[in-house]
Amino acid sequence: MEQSKGMKPVKSVVIIAIGAALYGLGGLISIPVFANTTIKPAMAILALFAGMYGPIVGFLVGFLGHWITDMFAGWGVWPTWMLGSGIVGIVIGLFPLMTKHALDSGIFSGKQVGFFILLAFIGNFVGYSISAILDFLLFAEPLDKVVTQQLIIAFSNTIVIGILGTLLMFLVAKRNKDNSDLSLDESK
Repeated sequence: MEQSKGMKPVKSVVIIAIGAALYGLGGLISIPVFANTTIKPAMAILALFAGMYGPIVGFLVGFLGHWITDMFAGWGVWPTWMLGSGIVGIVIGLFPLMTKHALDSGIFSGKQVGFFILLAFIGNFVGYSISAILDFLLFAEPLDKVVTQQLIIAFSNTIVIGILGTLLMFLVAKRNKDNSDLSLDESK
């Protein structure tokens, strides 16, 4: 496994397992809005792990976490939507690479917030569009149903990530800034 953010493979596996479990079990807390379609506050957890650790961790947290939700939610496992969540994780996972890991230094500026939310929208729109198309092609799901699901999910997930995910990223940035200030004080 490629090292993400300079992590050792064992640490990466632990982070992926924790992220997938939190996202997967957190996905059980949701608001139903359409056929097998819910608003999941846990999307903020996926965005946090992807935004902190990059696209590989983001994909695996999204894919495995969605699988956990599907297993326990009672509507069956939908690999097409697991893939969609993985793609969301990949796209949001570009954030640390494209901001040169500024979050690690405690930087999460207004411009970065906008970029984070833009990546969330792109990831949700593209990822779940692929899910909807695959459901239509592979499982003969009605096109109007899967398009409606995809649109609801893309917009509601972006709103959830824009509010809760941004708040979590601000908290991480503050923690990282406080920790870097502390290490500066120790060197004096």
